[in-house]
Amino acid sequence: MGITVGFDLDMTLIDARLGMAAAMNALGVESGLPLDGDAFAANLGPPLDDILRGFEAPEERIPGLVDRFRALYPDMVVPSTVALPGAVESLRAVREAGGRTLVVTGKYGPNAQLHVDALGLEVDEVVGELWSTRKAEALLAHDARVYVGDHAGDIRGALAAKAIAVGVTTGPCDRTLLLSEGAEVVFDSLTEFPDWFERTFAGSVVP
Repeated sequence: MGITVGFDLDMTLIDARLGMAAAMNALGVESGLPLDGDAFAANLGPPLDDILRGFEAPEERIPGLVDRFRALYPDMVVPSTVALPGAVESLRAVREAGGRTLVVTGKYGPNAQLHVDALGLEVDEVVGELWSTRKAEALLAHDARVYVGDHAGDIRGALAAKAIAVGVTTGPCDRTLLLSEGAEVVFDSLTEFPDWFERTFAGSVVP
């Protein structure tokens, strides 16, 4: 097929909530700030600096807090993270059809790569620190025709790149919201993706 498909990472391909909550809570203890790990983990997607502003962290402390969270991440988040149902099979379906897979995430790129490596995910490229419509930068650069994500921001990014927007309800956004943002199709989980991909792109070839 020769088609490039982009995927979001958190709550699309992986479930890192346990470690994310623990790391945010640890950061709160270290910093003396009221950082709510459970609330953070329940709405993964937006950039970390925006999350910290939402917790009313002082603006001048945010760069240091971001750096410290990233330093805590490899040991506190990666080991407890699991692949979501259908993630491995979805990536494999694209690769076996002759396509390429791309992860575009708001997460810090090196930490995103740690997840890909730890879980053995078949991903050709990882691009980090892009959120919402800015995800279109990577999708356009890699000529992605499809982008799959669990958040309204993912759908906006796909549409900004004129890619097919595929939603999945494994994250904080429900079917109604994802459809209202412009998703062409919404799955309950990625277990539905391989059959959809085969049906949608059967016969597609590299130009």
